[in-house]
Amino acid sequence: MSRRGTAEKRTAKSDPIFRNRLVNMVVNRIMKDGKKSLAYQILYRAVKKIQQKTETNPPLVLRQAIRRVTPNIGVKTRRNKKGSTRKVPIEIGSKQGRALAIRWLLEASQKRPGRNMAFKLSSELVDAAKGSGSAIRKKEATHRMAEANRALAHFR
Repeated sequence: MSRRGTAEKRTAKSDPIFRNRLVNMVVNRIMKDGKKSLAYQILYRAVKKIQQKTETNPPLVLRQAIRRVTPNIGVKTRRNKKGSTRKVPIEIGSKQGRALAIRWLLEASQKRPGRNMAFKLSSELVDAAKGSGSAIRKKEATHRMAEANRALAHFR
């Protein structure tokens, strides 16, 4: 426990075009080596491609994709007295779930074959909003693992 007191929670800033905090969270995860303007370029190009593909509001597609990928339950590794490790299912809060969803979406889009990151990101977001794609499979695999280890929930 800290002697200095609790750190105050900072709210995420919203991005300049859509005025959306979620967009800014995605930009911060895309960013590498402090190159935020490049991350904004990638996301806005992806948003433009989403607009052309689906003809719907792109932040709505982004929100829907993140909501579909967000896990409710996950597994955490615990070690017992005998030294063996077990994967114990734990509930995931909304903030941690959203962070995991964004991370999974970006990992899945990076692994996709394709021309550039904006194209791959837009494809993954559209797929996730429809309920398919690698990020959705990752969520389902996590849920399956938690379901298989449900008997170990008392080790939590």
